[in-house]
Amino acid sequence: MAKKKDVEVEELDEEVVAAAAAPAADGGEEQEAEPPARRPSTFAELGVVPELVAACDAMGWKEPTRIQAEAIPHALEGRDLIGLGQTGSGKTGAFALPIIQALLKQDKPQALFACVLSPTRELAFQIGQQFEALGSAIGLSCTVLVGGVDRVQQAVSLAKRPHIVVCVF
Repeated sequence: MAKKKDVEVEELDEEVVAAAAAPAADGGEEQEAEPPARRPSTFAELGVVPELVAACDAMGWKEPTRIQAEAIPHALEGRDLIGLGQTGSGKTGAFALPIIQALLKQDKPQALFACVLSPTRELAFQIGQQFEALGSAIGLSCTVLVGGVDRVQQAVSLAKRPHIVVCVF
C-alpha cells in the first residue's frame, strides 16, 4: 500500500512538472521546468556516517525510504522536522539515525542525550528496539520507560544513564 502512495505522489510530481513547462496562460513565453531532483539511493549519499551505514546494512535497509531520504539531510543539519507516514515507512530510522550520528560526533558520548516521546507503550518498545539495533555496534545504550512496569526496575535502568530514553507521554 505504501508503494502505491509513493507512485501516486511521483505521478503527481510529474504532472506538476508538465504543468510548469506549459506556455504561460497570459501569452508569455514558455518556462522550462527543472527536472525533478534524484532521490538519494544510499544512506551514505544522505550524509550518514559509515558506522551507521553498516548498521543499516545489518538491519537489511539497503536504500533509504522516501521519508528517510527527505528528512535525514535536514535533521543532520540540526533542523526541526515533522514527518508523517504509514506504518513501516521508515519514520523511526528517519529520526533515530540523525540522533545517533549527533551522539557519535561528541568526543565523549553524553548520557541522557535524547528523550523520545511515544504515544503508546508498544510503539515505545519498538522505537527502543530500533535504537538498540542501530547503535549496537557503537555501544549505544537505550532504556524504555512506560507505565505498568516495576518503577524500581525502571529507576535502576535510568540510573545507568543511558544515551537514549524512550517513554510514553
